[in-house]
Amino acid sequence: MENLLNEQIIEILACPRCKSGLTDFICEKCNLEFPIANGVPILINEANSVFKFEDFVAVKETTYKKSTGFRKFIKRLIPSINLNVNSKQRFELFFSRFKAEKPKVLIIGGAFEGEGFNAEGIPKDVILLETDVAFGSRTSLICDGHDLPFRNETFDGVIIQAVLEHVLEPIRCVNEIHRVLKHDGIVYSETPFMQQVHAGKFDFTRFTHLGHRRLFRQFTEIESGAACGTGMALAWSYCYFLQSFFTSKLLGQIAFAFGSLTSFWLKYFDYLLIKKPGIYDAASGYYFLGQKSAEVLNDEELLKSYKGMIY
Repeated sequence: MENLLNEQIIEILACPRCKSGLTDFICEKCNLEFPIANGVPILINEANSVFKFEDFVAVKETTYKKSTGFRKFIKRLIPSINLNVNSKQRFELFFSRFKAEKPKVLIIGGAFEGEGFNAEGIPKDVILLETDVAFGSRTSLICDGHDLPFRNETFDGVIIQAVLEHVLEPIRCVNEIHRVLKHDGIVYSETPFMQQVHAGKFDFTRFTHLGHRRLFRQFTEIESGAACGTGMALAWSYCYFLQSFFTSKLLGQIAFAFGSLTSFWLKYFDYLLIKKPGIYDAASGYYFLGQKSAEVLNDEELLKSYKGMIY
């Protein structure tokens, strides 16, 4: 598995503003020059982004806040309330769909490995490009999902895991994914439903199962369903309930830690419940695996695909 800006990646880069080619990170058409910080190219369309070049040149924290050593230590002691059920199998299915040699896979929001994703476990011939609007241990390129800095139809696959809730215009980002994927390209997406705010001011939207499916109406569904179940949703709600009693951040964090210690076991019910009909109405989050299509799913067909129990 390759994970670097090699020649095959450099040749598909484009200006995020006008989509023209780049020479030494300068747009060949609009002459916009893109900076490099910490060895990472910053390819954002400043005019259409909440982030600025100066943020990254100064290596400022954007969407991620670094934890102190003490907080990291405490976090390791407290059981997580998160559980992404069967994610390993879903990623195996995603990577099994590629037919091309050395398939190029774009990860949007890949500063750190997502829940259940193991970069070391993917096929060795995959060319993986991990991008984000934040510096992280795996960030190879800074870019904004609203204006992806790549030529049309260049990637075999795109992974966008727990990102679309954090963008201002999810449909614009999905349209960009559709644009940069090859005609038979594969997308894997996860979005939250029953989750509280988890990225402060960078958290905007939640999606039902059908709402998530409609975002990807220009894709043929391969598989979809709940990624994180109702047990995890209940644990989250309980922890945030305890935290809401306090105005002090420190006391709120202590309350959340207590909630995690006393409710983490709820997530294990999700192994039992993840395929039940009721999960489609109340899951913590959903996934969609699909293939780029020339056709658009109409809303009549969308409504027929409802699998829940409300009606």
